[in-house]
Amino acid sequence: MRFTIAIAGAVLTALSLAPATATAAPENPDMSPMIIGGSYAQNFPYAARLFANGRENCSATKIAPNWILTAEHCVASNATYTFRAGSLDQHSGGQMVTASQIIKHSSADLALARVSPAMSGPFSPLVAEVRTGQTVQLYGWGATCTNQPEINCQSRYLKVANTRVTNTNGRDYRGGVAISVSRVDGIAAGGDSGGPMFANGRQVGVASTSDRSTRSNYTSVNHGPYRTWIRQHAGV
Repeated sequence: MRFTIAIAGAVLTALSLAPATATAAPENPDMSPMIIGGSYAQNFPYAARLFANGRENCSATKIAPNWILTAEHCVASNATYTFRAGSLDQHSGGQMVTASQIIKHSSADLALARVSPAMSGPFSPLVAEVRTGQTVQLYGWGATCTNQPEINCQSRYLKVANTRVTNTNGRDYRGGVAISVSRVDGIAAGGDSGGPMFANGRQVGVASTSDRSTRSNYTSVNHGPYRTWIRQHAGV
């Protein structure tokens, strides 16, 4: 089934998470609004928060000193795109960089942003084996509520959720090849768009669509032509 709702504009609703490349911290009961379920990622240096004209918008990953990977629908407007890279807190830390060029894939929900100044490492490692039934991790700053507009309740801190792969030949927002997942203890919502899916410590997908309840589709970085496209432009 193809979900046609792009998820720009979210965090992952999770309970207790311990993926291979990150550990989960307990939810902070003092945060407002309350996180739905929710665990915060730790030790995840690849993350980048995307801002459009200064407004929090999507999630992303830094993949090379001057390149960030995100979803095409996150950079579809004529805006100035900036990123806070390498911080778990979207309000502080890491590096602030600005996109000087946006490269959009012609048929998949993928985009690359050339940014400056150069970012320091480490950078998100790409591609790993993914199979149906496998548990994979989703990361993002997206919505944490269901009872108000999602923009009002995006998480300040990066979150992580476990999901289970249901299809490695699904479809993303633009009809591209995607990895489809179902909720284990969380799922993507608005604002998680462009954020990564990780399997065995490596990025395998980019958040594209979700029903904001139980199912999501992530554009497959594993798909050969998409991997080639990333390498051709970003050199990694």
